Amino acid sequence: MVRGEIFAVECPSRAVLRRVTNRWSVLVLIALREETLRFSALRRRVGEVSERMLAQTLKQLEADGFVKRVAHPVVPPHVDYSLTPLGRELVPKVAELADWIEENIGRIRGGD
Repeated sequence: MVRGEIFAVECPSRAVLRRVTNRWSVLVLIALREETLRFSALRRRVGEVSERMLAQTLKQLEADGFVKRVAHPVVPPHVDYSLTPLGRELVPKVAELADWIEENIGRIRGGD
């Protein structure tokens, strides 16, 4: 597909864009920017996300190649999540959007 076809309904980039830019994905990617986290630590860091939604978000990010999941064979189960090289490329872009929103929240809400 030619670049710029993102407006075409069948464009695969469109589906990835939708998954990457949902609020939970953005927060998960930014949370993993600095360190590898276990599921429970990631859930605490993101806040307000249900276990089900976080698990679904992580599966999607893993399927798209942005997040790496490592399950350790111990009891109780221990699973680590980290960014893949592709995820490390993506994070500055979504973090820039999040930073811009934080810097301009007053203007966005009509305060400036």
